[in-house]
Amino acid sequence: MFRFLRRRSRRPSPLRRFRSFGSVAILAFAGTMALNSCDVPTSVTTAPGASALPADIDFSGRVTRIVDGDTFWISGQDVRIRVWGLDAPETNRPGGAAATAAMTRLVSGQVLHCRTRDIDRFGRIVGQCFLPDGRDITREMIRSGTATEFCRFSLNYYGTC
Repeated sequence: MFRFLRRRSRRPSPLRRFRSFGSVAILAFAGTMALNSCDVPTSVTTAPGASALPADIDFSGRVTRIVDGDTFWISGQDVRIRVWGLDAPETNRPGGAAATAAMTRLVSGQVLHCRTRDIDRFGRIVGQCFLPDGRDITREMIRSGTATEFCRFSLNYYGTC
């Protein structure tokens, strides 16, 4: 009697069960991949020909060539150094020649003391470098007005962001 009032137990259809299982499987796979991507690397991978100096290594060397307002070559390590926390225009952009000239006046031929902060995507060492008298190159270039603080990476270290 009154069959239509009787409550039927709802068993999920095979398609619903498969979708639920598929969602769980996808979430488990994504979680595993996320955990694996958090592994700490045991070595530094650099571009071909680049030095494999790990972060936070101090070194010194004489500046042998100025590339532009925020990059130069240093002897002793024979590598390109990208100055940490400094954003200077490229040489072919407005202000680029002035930034390159300011960097040349500041560091050409000087023996610098640098601390490796990172390795960039071009294989350059990103370093915080200091003149023989202890002055920070980034601070001096910002002070000269030919470059600005690279706030995305320096996180307002120099207080100009």
